[in-house]
Amino acid sequence: MMTTHNGKPACRLATAPEDFERLHLDGASIAPWEDGLRTDTKPGSYEWWYFDAHLDDGSSLVIGFYTKNPMEPGHRLEPFVTAALDRPGGRAVTIEQHFPAGQFTASKDRCDVRIAANAFRGDLRDYEIHVEHDDVTIDARLSSEVPPWRPATGHMYFGERDEHFFAWLPSVPQGTVAVTVTAGGRTERLSGIGYHDHNWGDTPMPRLINHWYWGRAQAGPYSIITSYITAERGYGDAEIATFFVAKGDQIVADDGTKVRFRVADEHTDEQSGKPVADVVVYEYDDGRDQYRVSFRRTETITNRQLIGEVSGIKHLLARLARFDGSYLRFTGTVRLEHFAGDRTIEDFSDPGIWELMYFGHTR
Repeated sequence: MMTTHNGKPACRLATAPEDFERLHLDGASIAPWEDGLRTDTKPGSYEWWYFDAHLDDGSSLVIGFYTKNPMEPGHRLEPFVTAALDRPGGRAVTIEQHFPAGQFTASKDRCDVRIAANAFRGDLRDYEIHVEHDDVTIDARLSSEVPPWRPATGHMYFGERDEHFFAWLPSVPQGTVAVTVTAGGRTERLSGIGYHDHNWGDTPMPRLINHWYWGRAQAGPYSIITSYITAERGYGDAEIATFFVAKGDQIVADDGTKVRFRVADEHTDEQSGKPVADVVVYEYDDGRDQYRVSFRRTETITNRQLIGEVSGIKHLLARLARFDGSYLRFTGTVRLEHFAGDRTIEDFSDPGIWELMYFGHTR
């Protein structure tokens, strides 16, 4: 069915029974194969497996395994691995390794991705992630505390006839993490709270999405995942909110249609030229309970300009088109407030990680 916004074909979150049937998905549970290889890796597709952790010493760790650059899915299989370990006091370890296609394998039955000597594998409950480069080795073990989840089918479709899609599976909304880092002959063992999700699609994201805010955190006994996606003009600037809150292992709120999104203290970032909000707020109201989740920025730990990730003639064309996409990752404080009417029931704050991905031109 065609969905329109501002008079144009828009994007939609696939929620109908026929969507679940077409995608062979169960609306009540998630199967291990959903975290396995979901594309054929041929030109026209991209896919990645993502992990992040906020560690007890104040460090943050982010790891990604990619079939190819999602900015250029028209390429053949070009696997690569990234890792960023940001330490208190400004110390950091940053890795990006690209490999021949023959060094990539992945199972369709479960998450078991291998890129050369690097591995990302698990079963929706327990995961092991191994990254090595030069004299640096990172091993992370993630054990889920919250069941896997997806917003409906996890698929967003774009266009009058669902011509394109972007899919997302938060396989581990929150779990405990044990990390071992060896660098320069010195080994450290760290622990904290982590997250894993899985993304795939069939079209360069700048053609579909203008920008998004995405974040995940723990606040007291609550696990939080949020996102707010704004589509490109060709899809009517449509907006889709995702909101997930679990208390312990029980989901208490996960309907993005009940969310109001707003930002505060917005300013132009000098390096990227993008508007960056120091405060990002999601307000959920189901008529009985209200939750307010606020992300308050302390530090920008990543500020990357995406034109450097487009190669060859496309790089030249991107410059001619004034492509100025940017990716920014933040750390700071995440606060969850739980209300019933005018009464505050709970109020928790903890460290968190969130991002602003800006593919298109600033509105």
